[in-house]
Parts: sequence; C-alpha cells; structure tokens
Amino acid sequence: MSQSIPMTREGNARLQEELKNLIRVERPKVVQDIAEARDHGDLSENAEYEAAKNKQAFIEGRIKELNDKIARALVINPAELDTDKVVFGAKVTLFDTDSGVEVTYQIVGEDEADIKDAKISITSPVGKALIGHRIDDEVNIRVPSGLKVYEIIDIKYE
Repeated sequence: MSQSIPMTREGNARLQEELKNLIRVERPKVVQDIAEARDHGDLSENAEYEAAKNKQAFIEGRIKELNDKIARALVINPAELDTDKVVFGAKVTLFDTDSGVEVTYQIVGEDEADIKDAKISITSPVGKALIGHRIDDEVNIRVPSGLKVYEIIDIKYE
C-alpha cells in the first residue's frame, strides 16, 4: 500500500493548480505543437516533432505524478495542531549557538520545501532532527559544513 504524503493546505493547493494548468493549458498546447510538426513532413528528421513528443512525455509523466501525490496527500492544517513538540507544519525559531543568529523555519512536505521562503522538508536533515523536540531543547544537527547546535526558542502553529 502506498504511503501518505504530508503537506500543508497551501502545498496541496499549489499541486492542484499545477495539475490544472498542465491539463488545461500545457497538454493541449503540446498536442497542437505535435500536429504542426507533423505538417512539416518527414518525421524521422524532424527535430520539432521530437522536441514536442519529448515535452508531451514529460507533461504526461508529471500529470501522473501529481495525480498520485494528490491522491495520497495527507493535508495538515498547522493551526489546528495543539502540541508543545515540533511536528509537521510547525514554525520553529532556532538560535545558532555558534553564530548567535536566530532563524525561523517551517517544516513542510518535500514538494513545498523552499529555503528562500524558510520552508524546510520534513525529510531534510534539519527537519528530521527537529521533530519531537520542545522549546529550550538543544538539537545537534549534522549538516554538510559539520555539526551545528541549535536551541529551540519558539514553536508556532499558524
């Protein structure tokens, strides 16, 4: 049996929107591109036809992937969580004991992770290490640059 995929409501909405765009816009466009390329003659030496067929294969694969993820989605609303531990959806403020810098991350699903938006995947080393900890806990996290020690100074569910 396939595993559920945790995601926030926003992450699920983004996947739904991407799927809708692929089905309603991109798929018909690539079908048209293939038809136009066919009109150019010999398909064996037609680079436009090959490119359009490759794009069609990519789009169909992505549609299948999105349908699967949406079907297995376990949509979690962080605002409805009531816990003092770090769990999926939490916004965690950390204090870097080495540099003295505070950072805040939200723990989200793999498809939602975006470090520029301070969203880290629950499957990332930092995400995994934070799960289950509470405010004032020190967490040792092995990152590519070595071992980092963070103190959890705040946990919010919004």
